[in-house]
Amino acid sequence: MAKIQDSTDLEAHVNQKGRAALVKQVRAKIKELGITYIYCQFVSVTGRIVGKGIPADHWETVAERGFQLVYGSTANLFVDRHGDYIGYGPEASELVGIPDPETFVQLPWDKRVARVFCTCFRNREEKVNPGSHLTSDCRGNLRNIHNQFQDDHGMHMRLGTEPEMMWLTLNEEGEVDGGITKPNCYHIDQFEELRPTFMKVVEYSQAMGLDMIQGDHEDAPGQLELNWMYDDVLRNADRLTTYRQICAQVAREQGLKACFMSKPFMGVSASGCHHNVSLWTGGKDEVNPLNQEVMGGMDDVFSYRKGGKNLFMPDPKIHESKPGPVGLQSIGGVIKHLGALTSIGSSTVNSYRRLWDTGFWAPIFADWGYQNRTCALRVSAPGRFEYRSVDSMVNPYLMGGALVKAFEDGIVNDLDPGDPEERNIYEAIQDGKDVKKLPMNLGEALNELANDDVIRSSMPDEMYKVYHHYKNDEWEKFNATVTDWDVETYMDCLP
Repeated sequence: MAKIQDSTDLEAHVNQKGRAALVKQVRAKIKELGITYIYCQFVSVTGRIVGKGIPADHWETVAERGFQLVYGSTANLFVDRHGDYIGYGPEASELVGIPDPETFVQLPWDKRVARVFCTCFRNREEKVNPGSHLTSDCRGNLRNIHNQFQDDHGMHMRLGTEPEMMWLTLNEEGEVDGGITKPNCYHIDQFEELRPTFMKVVEYSQAMGLDMIQGDHEDAPGQLELNWMYDDVLRNADRLTTYRQICAQVAREQGLKACFMSKPFMGVSASGCHHNVSLWTGGKDEVNPLNQEVMGGMDDVFSYRKGGKNLFMPDPKIHESKPGPVGLQSIGGVIKHLGALTSIGSSTVNSYRRLWDTGFWAPIFADWGYQNRTCALRVSAPGRFEYRSVDSMVNPYLMGGALVKAFEDGIVNDLDPGDPEERNIYEAIQDGKDVKKLPMNLGEALNELANDDVIRSSMPDEMYKVYHHYKNDEWEKFNATVTDWDVETYMDCLP
């Protein structure tokens, strides 16, 4: 048996300055709110929420020692097409999940229950690197990558996501039976038809720290987009994960299906999840006063990064509308790595239905512009750009880490994104512009990732092994499947 070390990543995490006080604050919250049960959760390679539940009486023990769960849970404990467990076999050890007390918050639909996000580590008794960061923990990776970026460059990323999703009805057999509403974009009447649903989502979201700012009916059946205030990249990823949990709960309550699948219906828009990104220096975390009446959790859950200097703002001494030098370098980094980034932002076989249905503003070209929705990136407002080649199946922790690495490459190597494209990209191509296309299926995108050392570095060690195994198997399963289209097209083609 390996000797248990006192100076491991795990022990350093448990003993970090200020954490003991936060653990005590959680106990006070448990008593104040009447919490009897806690979900200790982390996020798998696909963005699925996994973990364990514990009685609140055992909070201090779990906060110090953690809980154990098989390594394969980071890959949903799924098997590949050959029957082998993805990422880790049955002989693998068990990870240790350590709760992050600052993420503790009450569930508004059952106030006896709370949720806390966890950081994952290798087992204390492992023969190799006992107690080190578990590199297949996508949430832990994002924190480490972003912290290192801040240490090296003195700036941090703020990010806001726009998750589109569809509310679908179910038939008597519990199968999906189409969208609740008609595919009429921005129609308040269709928005009103979904009011009982989105108002419950907003209520739960505000109770769990999301500062909800706007929403609308999009142009697919039952499709809504509800937005909250942008923030630090890790907290925003936690909030997108929380939002998905909330939508799933509201769907259970109302007998509906909350669908985050990118393209369930052809001929109408897919569900994108545009990422609005910027880099900042300075600023401080402040509790959002709008949430203070409903705060059932730790301050950090309800806090947002305010103030500071936005490094993407135009420098009028250089150009009145172009982003500042750091912004242009960051765009240059993303343009350079768009192929590999697509494997993360468009992470499923179905994602590429969105890119092929080009009549609906699909962002399939590696270019950028102002308010230009035919490009993969657009400067949507002064001080931020919108990364568009990402859909609502995205794992926001993997996407955040990959964007940090792309930005860093652009900054370190002073990458020039070229001039912004102001024309419709299709018209520009007709005029002779040579523009690289994004990968148009998952297999191509995974090949781009395999050949991109910068973006692969956002998936250190076992993370890339798990991601590649999972997604390559998904692509192989698709290619090894006879679909309805195959039968309809070829059954009667001869003689």
